[in-house]
Order: sequence, then C-alpha cells, then structure tokens
Amino acid sequence: MGWAFQIASIVMAVILIVLIMMQVRGGSLGSLMGGDSGGGITRTRRGLEKTVYNFTVGLAIAFLIICILSVVYN
Repeated sequence: MGWAFQIASIVMAVILIVLIMMQVRGGSLGSLMGGDSGGGITRTRRGLEKTVYNFTVGLAIAFLIICILSVVYN
C-alpha cells in the first residue's frame, strides 16, 4: 500500500510542477514572487486561467493529503 502512495505523490508532484510553471508569466524570479511584472498577486483570473488555478489549488490539497496518508500508513 505504501508504494501506491509513493507513486501517486510522484505523479501529483510532476503535474503540480507543470501547472505552476504554466501560470508563470514574467519569466524572471522577481515576477514569480510578485515583483514588478505589472500583475502581481492581486491580478484577477478569468476563464481558462481561473480553471487552471483552481485545479492547481485542488491538486495541491490532494497532494498534501496523499503525503500525510503515506506517512501514516507506511
């Protein structure tokens, strides 16, 4: 059972990395941290961008739960 949690967490981690990198728009590290890219943290998301953002948040929560279950059942 432990190996299933490990495989699931690896797959989820790779998908999370791809989703987060898709959302980065400035290209520089400063803009990734909310720097001078013009948008910052307070930018309104609409359409597909909002869907990808919500999916990323849900996947991050699921990843956290899978990691906790992996520690408990291992």
